[in-house]
Amino acid sequence: MAPPSRDTGPRVNQHIRAPKVRVIDHEGQNLGVMTPRDAWEAAVEVGLDLVEVSPNVDPPVCKILDYGKYKYELQKKAAEARKTQKTIDLKEIKFRPNIDTHDYDVKLRNSRKFLEDGDKLKVTLRFRGREMAHQELGRDLLQRVSDDLEDIGKVESMPKLEGRQMVMVVGPRA
Repeated sequence: MAPPSRDTGPRVNQHIRAPKVRVIDHEGQNLGVMTPRDAWEAAVEVGLDLVEVSPNVDPPVCKILDYGKYKYELQKKAAEARKTQKTIDLKEIKFRPNIDTHDYDVKLRNSRKFLEDGDKLKVTLRFRGREMAHQELGRDLLQRVSDDLEDIGKVESMPKLEGRQMVMVVGPRA
């Protein structure tokens, strides 16, 4: 069996390479600094494993414990952390400079829903043909969007022109 690497988990038993280790026994008592061989023999006496729990200190800290149970508890903690974390998605709403009021209201309602769900919002305003000559209309529209969403979101990046479209990012208020 290959020794565990940094990717698969902590070093266990005779795979601990440090010349001296600080040992904590299965009851939480500090046994002091000793060689890994002596620590491993102490672990075998109680029928448990010697696990390197803190490898980056000098000397590394090892605990005498049941390695299978330790791995299981780490997996449970990781699963619990994944379950409780909220991923923030980036939703996009596209506008045109001469949008009608009803269409604007529908897009604004969707924007509010995205921000209430905790997602970021990318507001894209696309110019076509001669509309590029009236970029101020686009800026006014994006300003209107930011004013209407001011109570629920804050502008994270101000409107900027990227080619034929103007982009603004709005994040939820904390």
